[in-house]
Amino acid sequence: MNKNKLTHLDDDGNPSMVDINKKEMTERVAIAFGKITMQTETLQKILDIKIKKGDVLNIAKIAGIMAAKKTDQLIPLCHTIPLSYVNVDMKPEIKESCINIKAEAALVGKTGVEMEAFTAVSVAALTIYDMCKSIDREMVISDIKLIHKSGGKSGEFNAKV
Repeated sequence: MNKNKLTHLDDDGNPSMVDINKKEMTERVAIAFGKITMQTETLQKILDIKIKKGDVLNIAKIAGIMAAKKTDQLIPLCHTIPLSYVNVDMKPEIKESCINIKAEAALVGKTGVEMEAFTAVSVAALTIYDMCKSIDREMVISDIKLIHKSGGKSGEFNAKV
């Protein structure tokens, strides 16, 4: 296979799902990160569970997990995969007035789980925004990135800190 060939295009240049039939089954893990920055008052209301829509952090965690399981329905050429693990952690940072979001996805399979981890982080951040937008429309979702990937023939990746 030509290393310079785009994997999601067929020989005629049309969109195509990657054929993973000949790939090895391996344990695959991906961890993604992102954050949402907000007004100090908004973060404090989230922490005090004073947002009218409910417990923001727990609802965002559930939304992120649910989203990871539906990634193939959102991104056209993603494979439907049997996730064996998804977790979303949210860590409020008072000094930076933000919530750091980290999502991990894992399975034993023939394709990676990076997109599932990205989707979990993104939807968790969007859920926080949605639940708090009535009091803070200037929230910023940023820094969404892959911080770890393992499994498969491309090996392990760890982002530089």
